[in-house]
Amino acid sequence: MKKSADQFKRIGLVGNVEKSACAASVRAAARLIQRAGRVVVCDAATARFAGLKGAVQPDAAALAAAVDLLVVFGGDGTMLHTARQIAGSHTPILGVNLGGLGFLTAVPSNRLAAAFKAVWQGEFRFESRALIEASGTGHARKIRAAALNDIVISRGAASRLIALDVSVNGEPITRYRCDGLIVSSPTGSTAYSLAAGGAIVLPTAEVFALTPICPHALSNRSIILPLSSTIRVKAIKTEPATFLNADGQIAGELENGDEVTIRRSRSAVRLVHLKDSSFLEALRRKLHWRGTYL
Repeated sequence: MKKSADQFKRIGLVGNVEKSACAASVRAAARLIQRAGRVVVCDAATARFAGLKGAVQPDAAALAAAVDLLVVFGGDGTMLHTARQIAGSHTPILGVNLGGLGFLTAVPSNRLAAAFKAVWQGEFRFESRALIEASGTGHARKIRAAALNDIVISRGAASRLIALDVSVNGEPITRYRCDGLIVSSPTGSTAYSLAAGGAIVLPTAEVFALTPICPHALSNRSIILPLSSTIRVKAIKTEPATFLNADGQIAGELENGDEVTIRRSRSAVRLVHLKDSSFLEALRRKLHWRGTYL
């Protein structure tokens, strides 16, 4: 592990430029990195926002290719955006939480100095997180989108049900009449899927979670499937409008009869976690679970 830490010579910084508190954290991180004898590199937007001079890359994808470690400042939304931008890169990401729950971010912003010290000393581990992807046709246009958390097919603003035929590996599951369907990666089980009543799974589990949103049939429940599955969703009733979103970003609109295929992506992202971090401890703390536990 020490050898891995010594490989972190060039550190990339990416910040959420919409959060005013982010600029001070980025500047503090830059000072800590430089004091440790390492090189700071930023994407152009972060450098302007934080007022940093020095090496700059045009965007997160170019930055990931130029550094040994990427430090991302913000919340889970910033992490998701960055993960999609650098999909397929082997550059690990260390997340610094400036947001709310922050299941993807490993370090609170007020523990920057201690976190960097742990990283320099090799007190961390890598964790690979699978991306998922959707491909198909919507409104006669090709749809292709990747997500770290989830692919969601849902209605637009009108409060009427949509109908979706869903099959797994060629075998029909059911026709959902619902507000939408969440196809979650293991990482995304604590996001929209959780809010819709889906199960929490460990982020390293090799599973999908299919969770209907407000289904008309009370017997429709979240289903856990192997991550090797091929999931096909066909839009049957598209009034109101039916949209496909990847990590909250609209990727396309579906017409009646349009079909999308959702499967595990060949790309993944590598997250850095400090040695003493624990997903189960994060659940207890962030979800305010109480009671007796061993």
